[in-house]
Amino acid sequence: MVTPLLKIENLHAEVDGKEILRGVDLTINPGEVHALMGRNGSGKSTLSYAIMGHPNYKITKGRIFFQGQEIQELATDVRARLGISLGFQYPVAIPGVSVSNFLRATTKAVRGQEVPIKEFRKELTAAMERLGVPKEFLSRYVNDGFSGGEKKRLEILQMAMLKPKMVVLDETDSGLDIDALKTVSSGINALATPETGILLITHYQRILNYVQPDFVHVFQDGRIVTSGGAELSSKLEEHGYDWVTQEQLTSGTV
Repeated sequence: MVTPLLKIENLHAEVDGKEILRGVDLTINPGEVHALMGRNGSGKSTLSYAIMGHPNYKITKGRIFFQGQEIQELATDVRARLGISLGFQYPVAIPGVSVSNFLRATTKAVRGQEVPIKEFRKELTAAMERLGVPKEFLSRYVNDGFSGGEKKRLEILQMAMLKPKMVVLDETDSGLDIDALKTVSSGINALATPETGILLITHYQRILNYVQPDFVHVFQDGRIVTSGGAELSSKLEEHGYDWVTQEQLTSGTV
């Protein structure tokens, strides 16, 4: 029996005393791509922060397991070293810090040891070639003056260097034009391996034209209300989320 990569049981969480997550159950196995879709304000981003251990998001009930280990009490940096990585919806700029130095520092922090410069450069060059990232990226300051697409490409490049086992992407497609979306999607597909799990949080079906999910979940009022295969995203694109609400009302589950 395969041990789930990520297993969430009846998770409840609050922010500033307001409950946002109201009983989330989710299991992601190695090699699986899960898409989490829902309206603004449904709690999707809160779930991503709770998985990563953001201190402002207080878990009040339930458990999170990573490779069989209970992690909801662990600090964010510990979770990162275990192999969990979060791509933010709005990556911040760090003026004065070059992309090259930033990537070397984060790689050292997650791996727990200095990476020899020759080995680091070899890994970085290979990752940039695989993801189609130009060499000029390295001398620029982190996200300073970057376009939306460039910010997201840097997030994917960072993950390629960190080699996480569990990738959580919070609305990576937000603000991207079609060309940037294709490029970023290609990067996400490059991260997918038989050992890696991906949780792709999004509003829209369009990114799922390029990143094929194994499972699609609809998030509403702080929990997953229905799940299915890739065809579910197409139904949401055609009919919106109202039919999900109506279905829940009809079944008496809300």
